Amino acid sequence: MSKLTRRSFMKTSMAAGAAIIMAAPHSRVRGANNDLRFAVVGTGGQGGNHIKYFNEKEGVRVVALCDADKAYAEGRAKDFEKKYGQKVKTYIDVRKLLEVKSIDAITSATPNHWHSLVTIWACQAGKDVYIEKPVSHNVWEGRKMVEAARKYGRIVQTGTQKRSDGGLIEAFKYMQEGKLGAIKWSRGFCYKPRYSGNGIVNGTDGPISPPETVDYNLWCGPADMEPLRREKLHYKWHWVWNTGCGDLGNQGIHEMDMARWALGDPNYLAPRVMSIGGRLGVHDAGETANTQIIYLDYKPAPLIFEVRGLPNKKGSNSMDNYRGTRIGICTQCENGYFVGGGGGGWAYTNDGDKIKQFKGGGGGGHHQNFIDAVRSHKVSDLNADIEKGHISSALCHMGNVSHRIGKKMSVDKIKEAIGDNADLMDSFERMLSHLNANEVGLEKEPITCGPMLTMDPKAEKFVGEYSDMANMYVSRNYREPFVVPDKV
Repeated sequence: MSKLTRRSFMKTSMAAGAAIIMAAPHSRVRGANNDLRFAVVGTGGQGGNHIKYFNEKEGVRVVALCDADKAYAEGRAKDFEKKYGQKVKTYIDVRKLLEVKSIDAITSATPNHWHSLVTIWACQAGKDVYIEKPVSHNVWEGRKMVEAARKYGRIVQTGTQKRSDGGLIEAFKYMQEGKLGAIKWSRGFCYKPRYSGNGIVNGTDGPISPPETVDYNLWCGPADMEPLRREKLHYKWHWVWNTGCGDLGNQGIHEMDMARWALGDPNYLAPRVMSIGGRLGVHDAGETANTQIIYLDYKPAPLIFEVRGLPNKKGSNSMDNYRGTRIGICTQCENGYFVGGGGGGWAYTNDGDKIKQFKGGGGGGHHQNFIDAVRSHKVSDLNADIEKGHISSALCHMGNVSHRIGKKMSVDKIKEAIGDNADLMDSFERMLSHLNANEVGLEKEPITCGPMLTMDPKAEKFVGEYSDMANMYVSRNYREPFVVPDKV
């Protein structure tokens, strides 16, 4: 890629959000003592964690912060100076930040709809990237991120930090060696309370103005610039399709990634997918499912994912669990099963007796793993390279596609659609008990049953029945100039 002048770069980026000056991997001038210079893009809750994680690592300095909400960026900058005794540069527009050649890497904790574009632009600008989960807002743009990382030779780490948990690394190796026999299925669970607080999206009677501190055009970026019809702009975007992916793509992506990893880490999308669920038991302005089963038809063992945002029964403050886990995984094998998550887990006999414990650190070394890979400039050193993140994120998106083109059905019709699939039926029967305990009337609030969609894993597009509708959600319409490019 040829170098551009500043003037032509700004003209191009504003016109189409396209190519940004690329720097050779080791050409930039490093700071004192060969420090790596990092910038944090998106400085909300997780972005604040990024500032701490990376600035307190040896040989790393956070030198810039960027956020479309200047109150966030300026507030973090003041806190940074107070805590570390150093000033940090702030930006509103990430394109301005990416012009700074001395920045070696960015970390990004923006809303989901920005993940792909900010990663691609950073790769084009010669920056390495730590991108939060899910890596994308839809299937297609995730693959574009992989292509950009490879084309520009960048190190891109996914924020699925359990990939750096030593206990899980050991446990999955144990299962892959056949110590528990052949794997029969792998289940992921996100039973996380979303019935109050962060889970509820309070709507408004009409459009309201975004906070005065927010550049709403930049905040929306690639997404539709819809009028704001909820009380809170930040965080609640998770439960709105225009910007979020529901808890399946919020908390659930961690467990989806672990469940796929436990199957042997298949490096391709599941050939079929089906969703059953809906936004049930809450009456708010949210759009995404809070109760959901995703069936991913990997062979020879399927991956089944379950989301529950309601408590174990109406009026309770406790959540359901499956074999002792509520946010984690269970992998069933012929001669036993594994239950765990961040921090490791246990292998059990089929009678529930403990066999072996796998102790882990929860993935606390994940950020250091990225730093080490930036220094070595070897993709193979990454524990969660962007392609791993893309595949697991895309599985979440596939489930949401089935849900979005699904239809509300009676319980009997859904059982008819499930047929003789015993594993899926088990999940559905337990879902019904859960909804009954929460006094959800399914005649007034019927469950949405999505079709069993067929995916071409190589093309990463749906084929066959319902594919025309399904492929409408594989990508999205982008808003100029914030366009994820077809050719990165």
